[in-house]
Amino acid sequence: MRLILSLTLLLGIVASPVGAEAPMHLRSLEQQLSSIEASNPGNVGIAALDLSTGDMVAVRGDEAFPMASTVKVAIAAEYLSQVENGRRTLDTVIGGKPARKLLEEMIIHSNNLSTDIILRDLGGPAKVQRWLSDNNVSGLRIDRNIAQLLAARRDLYDRRDSSTPKAMVKLLQRIDSGTLIKPTGRNYLLSLMARCQTGKNRMRALLPFGTPVEHKTGTLDGLTTDVGFITLPDGRRLAVALFARHGANRATTLANAARRIYDGFLSVMRVPFATTSPIALR
Repeated sequence: MRLILSLTLLLGIVASPVGAEAPMHLRSLEQQLSSIEASNPGNVGIAALDLSTGDMVAVRGDEAFPMASTVKVAIAAEYLSQVENGRRTLDTVIGGKPARKLLEEMIIHSNNLSTDIILRDLGGPAKVQRWLSDNNVSGLRIDRNIAQLLAARRDLYDRRDSSTPKAMVKLLQRIDSGTLIKPTGRNYLLSLMARCQTGKNRMRALLPFGTPVEHKTGTLDGLTTDVGFITLPDGRRLAVALFARHGANRATTLANAARRIYDGFLSVMRVPFATTSPIALR
């Protein structure tokens, strides 16, 4: 039996949560993240993308997780695209408040009522989903407003209002590159995410003091999430998506994963246009 198991593991027949697409110089990091996932009860999904090289690591990267309030990044992006197209402004009064104020409350303080006011003004979840699809954003779906989501029977494996970790970092990449929304809208959204006041015990918690982070958290009973950008000391930026459902110490698990990602990407640097192994930073 032991021999059969050993051969099975050697041949890779046993499914692994680790993605096979990580470049060689990041395989160690991906294994470390897989160990974090394996050593914690529950279910953890992780993806991290170097925005300058396109290198990605992922654990359960193609598995759908509830977005919870991280969906507010996509909603804000769609509103800002409407501003860029001249259909709306940041000073438009919606529900008695300027849109600018609603967006601040939505991203900085994760205000659910402000989110649903913006979402209703955009035409509802289906309209935002159509905008994402029209812009070739796949792997995430928006089905309900926040009030409906919170009122529904909790099912953390419901594919409605979910995203895979890899889809989320690709959405962040599209935002950062200025291809989904223009640089003016991107800069405004990132300024809001940099001021996020929720989830200080997650992505930010174990990073070196002063590390620039722009992020958005999400929380449901049994679910803890955090997605956003981390800037390394050498100037490289990472898009990161962290999801944890069920189990205990979810926030600590995400904080540990974020620190491993920070250290792992910082420890290696790819030589531009090189075809040989990367140079390790010393």
